[in-house]
Amino acid sequence: DEMEGTHRLLIHGRVNPNQKGDLEAMDELAEKWGVSAWKCYTQWGPDGRGFFLHDEDTGLVMIEKARALGVKNICIHKGLPFSRRSYKHSLASDIGIVAKIFPDVNFLVYHSGFIAGQPEGPYDPNRGEGIDELIRSVEEHEIPRNSNVYAELGSTWRFLMTNPTQAAHVIGKLLKFVGENRVVWGTDSIWYGTPQDQITAFRAFQISAEFQETYGYPAMTSEIREKVFGLNAADAYGVDVNEIRCGITEDDIAKLQASLD
Repeated sequence: DEMEGTHRLLIHGRVNPNQKGDLEAMDELAEKWGVSAWKCYTQWGPDGRGFFLHDEDTGLVMIEKARALGVKNICIHKGLPFSRRSYKHSLASDIGIVAKIFPDVNFLVYHSGFIAGQPEGPYDPNRGEGIDELIRSVEEHEIPRNSNVYAELGSTWRFLMTNPTQAAHVIGKLLKFVGENRVVWGTDSIWYGTPQDQITAFRAFQISAEFQETYGYPAMTSEIREKVFGLNAADAYGVDVNEIRCGITEDDIAKLQASLD
């Protein structure tokens, strides 16, 4: 509430449509709290069973209500599975399905479907897991690059930043297939502490000329870094970067920063 009006902070509202009361709570979250997005965990369920986004009695109901409330950003935890139980619901298999049904809704895929401990290489449509399953899903359902599917990097980049080869495949695949305007920064720093090491590593990160030629990955340019670091997310949330940048120069946080310089 103290940040109201600065737009430094945009709030997500949790909604697991298979959890009692969550669908009903969407009205208050949208109207009273002004949430900018919804956050759901498809692998989770009160009985241990998750849901798919295209399930008629859960996922589709949630998406339709999000549209009716005018909050059309849906963030979905995909990858980083909780356990083997309901594992299939942790995969990004359903993303392309709902992205095609609802072209006016943004689907922000948290962690991009990455699974810790599984090596990431060139795109393999037959793999059925990890980043490749997200790409397969959007490809199979003919979701254009740079449309309504966003790939988020929270925790994913932290796991990858010390492995340049896997990092090049993951970032390269996402830029190539999801689009350079749809890969968004995330750190999960609530778990890891300051994200400065992640920021520094991404600033220095390169995709080799060999990988560019062999796999069709783009080179890491300043323009791409700027998009990933914030401009792509600003687009998803309808944030005017120049307006907000000017607006926050006089708020309490800016004054605190100035007092420490």
